[in-house]
Amino acid sequence: MEFFCYHRDRPGSVKLRVELLEAHWSYMDGFEKELIARGPTFAADGKTLTGSVHIVDLPDPAAARAFAFDEPGYQAGAYRDVLLRRWRNLLGRTMWEFPGGRSGGDRFLVLGLGAGEPADLTVPAGRDDLIAYGPLLSDDGVTWVGTAALVRAPDAAAARAVLTSDRYDAIEVHDWEFGGRR
Repeated sequence: MEFFCYHRDRPGSVKLRVELLEAHWSYMDGFEKELIARGPTFAADGKTLTGSVHIVDLPDPAAARAFAFDEPGYQAGAYRDVLLRRWRNLLGRTMWEFPGGRSGGDRFLVLGLGAGEPADLTVPAGRDDLIAYGPLLSDDGVTWVGTAALVRAPDAAAARAVLTSDRYDAIEVHDWEFGGRR
């Protein structure tokens, strides 16, 4: 089962996040085979950490909750909240298989939250800039609650355009970069 996990930073937690970086990486090393994508999000300045995205394939919801809430930054209080949802990998690959590689161009997390009639359930045509893409689902994997995408784009507006804007209650766009050890 695939899960989308987004730890959102608590205001003023950057120092704590930096102190815990090695512990975070070591924790994630234990999930190397299960990770589909990972990486930090940033404020508009492109430097200030705002969160951490992990898309992971785990056996069940209990394993996903343990993954999200045993993470060292969460345990230390670095995050204000965690969005954990079932997810479906419509690209069928990991971020490491993205043809565009780790660098070149700006990268974004696009997170559309909605209810009702599902939207964007298929990969948009001609979008070679998609790094990860898929629907967010209810805990039982049946009900659509949004869409999450990692995308390479020239700017936030172009990244946002990957989703059908009038079909969501809210769309968030965050600067994002490939995660992992440097």
